[in-house]
Amino acid sequence: MKQDIFQAIADPTRRAILTLIAIQALTPNALAEQFDMTRQAVSKHIKVLHECELIKAEQSGREIYYHLNPQKMQEIDHWLAQFRKIWEVQFNQLDDVLSNLKNQKK
Repeated sequence: MKQDIFQAIADPTRRAILTLIAIQALTPNALAEQFDMTRQAVSKHIKVLHECELIKAEQSGREIYYHLNPQKMQEIDHWLAQFRKIWEVQFNQLDDVLSNLKNQKK
Protein backbone atom coordinates (compact mmCIF):
# COMPACT_ATOMS: atom_id res chain seq x y z
CA MET A 1 0.00 0.00 0.00
CA LYS A 2 1.42 3.37 -1.04
CA GLN A 3 1.90 5.81 1.83
CA ASP A 4 0.73 9.42 1.78
CA ILE A 5 3.69 11.81 1.74
CA PHE A 6 2.09 14.08 4.31
CA GLN A 7 1.58 11.21 6.74
CA ALA A 8 5.19 10.23 6.14
CA ILE A 9 6.58 13.66 6.99
CA ALA A 10 4.27 14.03 9.99
CA ASP A 11 6.64 11.90 12.05
CA PRO A 12 9.66 13.77 13.49
CA THR A 13 11.96 10.76 13.07
CA ARG A 14 11.14 10.51 9.38
CA ARG A 15 11.73 14.24 8.96
CA ALA A 16 15.11 13.80 10.66
CA ILE A 17 15.94 10.92 8.31
CA LEU A 18 15.07 13.12 5.32
CA THR A 19 17.32 15.85 6.67
CA LEU A 20 20.21 13.44 7.12
CA ILE A 21 19.99 11.91 3.66
CA ALA A 22 19.49 15.30 2.04
CA ILE A 23 23.11 15.95 2.97
CA GLN A 24 24.45 12.58 1.82
CA ALA A 25 23.24 9.10 0.96
CA LEU A 26 23.31 6.77 3.95
CA THR A 27 22.87 3.09 4.66
CA PRO A 28 20.22 1.86 7.09
CA ASN A 29 22.95 1.11 9.65
CA ALA A 30 24.43 4.58 9.34
CA LEU A 31 20.96 6.06 9.80
CA ALA A 32 20.23 3.84 12.81
CA GLU A 33 23.39 5.10 14.51
CA GLN A 34 21.89 8.60 14.51
CA PHE A 35 18.84 7.63 16.58
CA ASP A 36 18.16 6.22 20.02
CA MET A 37 16.07 3.34 18.69
CA THR A 38 16.56 -0.11 17.25
CA ARG A 39 17.74 -0.73 13.72
CA GLN A 40 14.36 -2.39 13.07
CA ALA A 41 12.48 0.73 14.16
CA VAL A 42 14.58 2.90 11.85
CA SER A 43 13.97 0.39 9.05
CA LYS A 44 10.22 0.80 9.48
CA HIS A 45 10.61 4.57 9.07
CA ILE A 46 12.78 4.02 6.00
CA LYS A 47 10.14 1.69 4.57
CA VAL A 48 7.42 4.35 4.92
CA LEU A 49 9.62 6.99 3.26
CA HIS A 50 10.54 4.58 0.47
CA GLU A 51 6.93 3.52 -0.13
CA CYS A 52 5.84 7.11 -0.64
CA GLU A 53 8.89 7.68 -2.85
CA LEU A 54 10.44 10.42 -0.74
CA ILE A 55 13.66 8.41 -0.76
CA LYS A 56 15.30 6.16 -3.34
CA ALA A 57 17.37 3.07 -2.69
CA GLU A 58 20.61 2.41 -4.55
CA GLN A 59 22.46 -0.88 -4.28
CA SER A 60 26.23 -0.56 -4.07
CA GLY A 61 27.85 -3.92 -3.55
CA ARG A 62 26.32 -5.42 -0.43
CA GLU A 63 25.07 -2.09 0.89
CA ILE A 64 21.90 -0.18 0.15
CA TYR A 65 22.22 3.59 0.18
CA TYR A 66 19.19 5.82 0.54
CA HIS A 67 19.00 9.12 -1.31
CA LEU A 68 16.49 11.94 -1.10
CA ASN A 69 14.07 12.08 -4.02
CA PRO A 70 13.88 15.82 -4.79
CA GLN A 71 11.10 15.38 -7.37
CA LYS A 72 8.78 13.95 -4.74
CA MET A 73 9.75 16.71 -2.31
CA GLN A 74 8.50 19.17 -4.94
CA GLU A 75 4.97 17.83 -4.36
CA ILE A 76 5.21 19.09 -0.79
CA ASP A 77 6.62 22.41 -1.98
CA HIS A 78 3.81 22.87 -4.52
CA TRP A 79 1.22 22.22 -1.83
CA LEU A 80 2.89 24.73 0.50
CA ALA A 81 3.14 27.33 -2.30
CA GLN A 82 -0.58 28.05 -2.10
CA PHE A 83 -0.13 29.04 1.55
CA ARG A 84 2.91 31.16 0.78
CA LYS A 85 0.78 33.24 -1.57
CA ILE A 86 -1.86 33.75 1.13
CA TRP A 87 0.81 34.70 3.67
CA GLU A 88 2.41 37.17 1.28
CA VAL A 89 -0.92 38.91 0.71
CA GLN A 90 -1.56 39.07 4.45
CA PHE A 91 1.93 40.41 5.19
CA ASN A 92 1.56 43.02 2.46
CA GLN A 93 -1.76 44.09 3.97
CA LEU A 94 -0.14 44.29 7.40
CA ASP A 95 2.67 46.41 5.94
CA ASP A 96 0.06 48.78 4.51
CA VAL A 97 -1.73 49.06 7.86
CA LEU A 98 1.52 49.71 9.72
CA SER A 99 2.59 52.32 7.16
CA ASN A 100 -0.76 54.10 7.50
CA LEU A 101 -0.47 54.09 11.29
CA LYS A 102 3.07 55.42 11.11
CA ASN A 103 2.00 58.21 8.73
CA GLN A 104 -0.94 59.14 10.98
CA LYS A 105 1.40 59.61 13.97
CA LYS A 106 3.48 62.17 12.04
